[in-house]
Amino acid sequence: MKIAMFTDAYTPRVNGVAVSVQSYAVELCRLGHSVCVVCPDYIDNHTDTGGERTVFKTYRYEQGHKDYENFTVLRIPADNIIWSKEDRNARMNQWSTVKHQMDEFHPDVVHVNSEFLMGWYGVTYARHRHVALVFTFHTLWEYYLENYVHIIPAPLMQKIGRDIVRFYLKRADEIIVPTPDIQDVVKRYHIDRPSDILPTGIPENVVVCDKDKLNEFKQKFYEEKPELKDKKILLYVGRVVKEKNLDFLYDVLEQTLKTVPNAALLFVGGGPELEPLQETASKLPYKDSIFFTGYRPREELVYYYHLSSIFAFPSVTETQGLVTVEAMMTGLPVVAIGERGTIDVMQGDNGGFMVKNDLQDFTNRVVQLLTDSELHQAKSKEAMEWSSKWSMRTLTPQLVELYKKGISLCQEHRKNHN
Repeated sequence: MKIAMFTDAYTPRVNGVAVSVQSYAVELCRLGHSVCVVCPDYIDNHTDTGGERTVFKTYRYEQGHKDYENFTVLRIPADNIIWSKEDRNARMNQWSTVKHQMDEFHPDVVHVNSEFLMGWYGVTYARHRHVALVFTFHTLWEYYLENYVHIIPAPLMQKIGRDIVRFYLKRADEIIVPTPDIQDVVKRYHIDRPSDILPTGIPENVVVCDKDKLNEFKQKFYEEKPELKDKKILLYVGRVVKEKNLDFLYDVLEQTLKTVPNAALLFVGGGPELEPLQETASKLPYKDSIFFTGYRPREELVYYYHLSSIFAFPSVTETQGLVTVEAMMTGLPVVAIGERGTIDVMQGDNGGFMVKNDLQDFTNRVVQLLTDSELHQAKSKEAMEWSSKWSMRTLTPQLVELYKKGISLCQEHRKNHN
């Protein structure tokens, strides 16, 4: 099967959508399918001629994975986005490029993973060429947009977010949602077609930890941050953005230190809120117990999980919360606020504790895990067992079946309209 995956976020951009697309693409290619990821280019988008920005770069291809020739990435020229330094927006004049390159690839199915211009190109091509369109509803834009665009009232931004997603839901032959919670959102949006639940899987290789490399990593890490040696680390890994509710962890740490004085809070990740978060930390009386690494390569994350005591996840807007699954796969117990995607991932106190959006409740569970070694060990074992159901090798064959379903529905729709 030939699969074109359209996304507005892809490596080197780091977020849940980018990870999902890349992870599924690799596994699909391992199973023998051909994948072309169509995404924005993140390199400098122009060359200077006499000081003027006049010569623009064109599309380019790259191999998606060193082990798979059947995995290609089509990079489309893109520009910076004013309100998000990490993101790029594909140019509006690239439709003919996308169409011609996709005609060369000749996909059996188009899988759209995001809702902006790159996603629009995917929808347009699928409808233009009568190719099956599969759409994965990754992001609750009705709750996210207001964090990025402040000049428009929040209720209006929520409506815009809903309308953007509904555009794609109404045009898809097959709708994929990562959790039952998002499936309920589809119904709330008055989309009268069925959707199928398929969580994003985690490739086993991202949580494999070589003991020798771990020891080397620990030695180097403690040389750089000697204050963290012998500390019980509360770890957050992910994007540093407003919707992650990260200030909440400062209050958790303050309360935890009263019982566990050698506790520390470590943020691993980058994003637009990193500097404000660091500035806030610098003014706190317990600032010496708060640490930041900034963005770190994905292959390093497994080592941060192994040197930490608890994975602390305060987000209340998560669609799925893949990072909690990754943490659990390494045996790191999770304490997370039980909202949205976290509910569907943890389904209660599996692999740690799922708590209310309450400071004392969250802190109590953190202190329990830090002070009760038998409980910590039991939750660590439980975390590894519970998270095994999110293995990429388990979930990818299900995605293939949903592609086949989308192709069948597309053919049925065409017959009904002829």
